[in-house]
Amino acid sequence: MKQIHYFSGLLIALFIGLHLFNHLWSIMGAAEHISMMESLRSIYRHRLIEVLLLLAVVIQIISGIRLFISKRKAVASSYDKLQIWSGLYLAIFFLIHVGAVFMGRLVLHLDTNFYFGVAGLNTFPYNLFFVPYYGLAILSFFGHIAAIHHAKMKHSLLGLTPSQQTKSILVLGVIVTILIFYGLTNHFAGVKLPAEYGILVGK
Repeated sequence: MKQIHYFSGLLIALFIGLHLFNHLWSIMGAAEHISMMESLRSIYRHRLIEVLLLLAVVIQIISGIRLFISKRKAVASSYDKLQIWSGLYLAIFFLIHVGAVFMGRLVLHLDTNFYFGVAGLNTFPYNLFFVPYYGLAILSFFGHIAAIHHAKMKHSLLGLTPSQQTKSILVLGVIVTILIFYGLTNHFAGVKLPAEYGILVGK
């Protein structure tokens, strides 16, 4: 189960890395974000790759929850706890987020682009949910990687001890989260939604 979880996680981590890079690109503006997304979609929306990603997500959710149930009482260090709790949050997030994207694509017939992702983030009171929802997802991703890195890395790298490397990953996660929110809220001023996306926030 751990091996299956690990290898499906590698595939998902690669996709999430591209996805977060795309969100960071929102600093350049909504149009630039959408342009970058269309370029990346040529990779991850290829039918075979999309099927593999969806299969990996299903495996990750099921295996992650099973590992959480079996390990939650056996963890010792704070990094062990970070790994299982961040993993649980990511499993829940994947379930909700992937479901929402397919609902948008197949039921609402919307392009699940920049505006689909930021509708709730830029509309009160929905942002009271979506700010922590997205923020915790990004932080959990970096936290999960940091915890795994802490468990596996035993040597210094680039002059940093394993402990310093782990903390650097966590700090990077905080920085990336702030920058992504900076871009997705049009530099904190808010985003004006096209009319067709108003359905997402009751407009």
